[in-house]
Amino acid sequence: MKIYDDKHIKNVVFVGAHNSGKTTLAETMLFEAGLINRRGSIEAKNTVSDYHEIEHEKGNSVFATPLHTEWRNYKINIIDTPGLDDYIGEIISSIRVADTVVTVLNAQQGVEVGTEIIWNYIDKYHKPTLFVVNQIDHPSANFENSFKTVKSLVGNNAVKIQYPIIVDGAQCIIDVLKMKMYKFSPEGGKPQKLEIPEDQKETAAELHNELVEKAAENDEGLMELFFDKGTLNEDEMRKGIKAGMLNYDLFPVFCMSAINDMGSGRLMGFIDNVAPAASELNPEQSVEGKEIAPKKDAPAALFVFKTVHQPNLGQITFFNVKRGEVKANDKLVNSRNGETEVLNQLFIMDGKERQPVSKLTVGDIGATLKLKFTDTNDTLASPDSQINIKPIQYPPARIRRAVSAVNTKDEEKLSDALKKIHGQDPTAVISYSKESRQLILECQGELHLSTIDWILNNIYGVEAKFENPKISFRETIQRSSASNYRHKKQSGGSGQFGEVHMKIEPWYEGMQEPEGFNIRGKEEIDLPWGGKLVFYNCIVGGVIDQRYLPSIMKGILEVMEEGPLTGSYIRDVRVMVYDGKMHSVDSNDISFKIAGAHAFKEAFLNANPKLLEPTLELTVKVPEDVVGNVMTELQTRRAIIQGIDSANNYQILKCIAPEAELFGFSTDLRSLTKGRATFKTSFSSYQPVPNNVQNELVNKKELVK
Repeated sequence: MKIYDDKHIKNVVFVGAHNSGKTTLAETMLFEAGLINRRGSIEAKNTVSDYHEIEHEKGNSVFATPLHTEWRNYKINIIDTPGLDDYIGEIISSIRVADTVVTVLNAQQGVEVGTEIIWNYIDKYHKPTLFVVNQIDHPSANFENSFKTVKSLVGNNAVKIQYPIIVDGAQCIIDVLKMKMYKFSPEGGKPQKLEIPEDQKETAAELHNELVEKAAENDEGLMELFFDKGTLNEDEMRKGIKAGMLNYDLFPVFCMSAINDMGSGRLMGFIDNVAPAASELNPEQSVEGKEIAPKKDAPAALFVFKTVHQPNLGQITFFNVKRGEVKANDKLVNSRNGETEVLNQLFIMDGKERQPVSKLTVGDIGATLKLKFTDTNDTLASPDSQINIKPIQYPPARIRRAVSAVNTKDEEKLSDALKKIHGQDPTAVISYSKESRQLILECQGELHLSTIDWILNNIYGVEAKFENPKISFRETIQRSSASNYRHKKQSGGSGQFGEVHMKIEPWYEGMQEPEGFNIRGKEEIDLPWGGKLVFYNCIVGGVIDQRYLPSIMKGILEVMEEGPLTGSYIRDVRVMVYDGKMHSVDSNDISFKIAGAHAFKEAFLNANPKLLEPTLELTVKVPEDVVGNVMTELQTRRAIIQGIDSANNYQILKCIAPEAELFGFSTDLRSLTKGRATFKTSFSSYQPVPNNVQNELVNKKELVK
């Protein structure tokens, strides 16, 4: 395979809402370039991009798929991404390594909810972006409306490169950069290149002049030329458009029909000649804050952006060459763990097809097999030049489920499979809760969860069940209480004896020291599960020997690990041990541990115990026209709305909500808003549950442990 230099490699990612036509566009570009002999289709389940069995079953893209095409001495690496935001991890990682983002729109809908969600990440990375209004030959297509939605999204820096018209019943595209009209046959393919019709010349000239002005604005030299000549030639316009894309100040808009092969060649030509290459972007930043200049003659550095596990091949690692060149059998060091990896084979991947190559240069995208110590987000670099490229930041999970194997014999197999799934998809987060003794899976939504379940069943042969995780409640007290307990046991020989008198009170930060006690010592314990135990030694006269106080505290802590109400952890209590008795022969550590535990439990139950529940900070971004419905839904979930902000046509609701009430919220919110709302959560605090909820939990014994 031909080796291209960094100036002739362009990396583009296709993003867009579900059914916008990204996979069809990728298929058409490969066909136009002659890399495939016939175009596959989604319906026939034979596209290069959507090759996974689950994608055939669901009828849509699930994974981001790297491909490549070659057009007029340029290599274009394409990453075709899913359109559903449950798979946002695939989309974000692809945007991260792209030089240009191609946002594909359905001409019937324009910018959709999925486009808006993805745009937030494009905007975060400030990647050069162009828009393609696809399906212009559909009876319900509306290019002008689609263009208006683009302007609503990105502002007045959206500029038409093309617009569609019908001439003599034929689909045509007028290109205002080249000032030509392309006329297509019903079969598409190579168009006739014609002069712009008389009735379109005025419109085309206006758009051409607008494009000239936009191009000139982004380069001082071009601006001077524009003032001198009043216009720019095509090469000068290309230079200005590229500068505008690099400055994130110009967003070209194209039109086409991918399914009927109309306009793909022109788009590829623009990517070749105008879209920026990796060497023209701002340099990558290392974790240490150093620039990683994309130079061919520098020590090699690769960034791993995707990992795939295939049963017949093992691990496939996809990387972007950020610096230098990499050759087959090179040895590189993983900056995260210091392990040396040997790149025994190098490939260009086109879906499931692998094309071996001898080397890859800076800017290129490739893959290798069976790395032992490398995961997504890792940096591989030459041994004498260690760097650590900034990792991809993935969004937090939106749903949590406890997962277990239906057959208990498969628990270890399930754990191993989930680790591999996380390695392939970092937005699927796996953890083990010691408190609830559950394996917890966090992911992006119900569709994401169903995909994980499919992979477990069909790839790893594990049948799993998913349940709502147990809620980690806490117990505390609301008033003071005193108690005493005598532990006495005699069964021949040495017996057991210990008597403890104590008072307990609710603890809060900054409270005054207890009154009426002769405080001899104080110990503050930060509890592993949050909150504190403050233990006071108030013994006078030696009624209990000092050496038994740690045993009393140990007994108290054992009760606090399994509270009397629901078996949940106890927090925020202070204890004053002020009296007791001991026996010169029968007293020992175990006696005082038992006495301390019983005395504490009795005092706790008499101190108006209260159950606390975890609450979350919940931020919901909602379109203005459905905010009332969402607020009603939040109120049914005991959420307290603390503030409302506005952003464009959205309302941002800031709430505090009980974790127990948010199960199923992701699905209900999507249903209420037709997928137009988003939300995020973070832990807030533990708050008292309502009395009726507490009584229900205590009665039902819904124990955490």
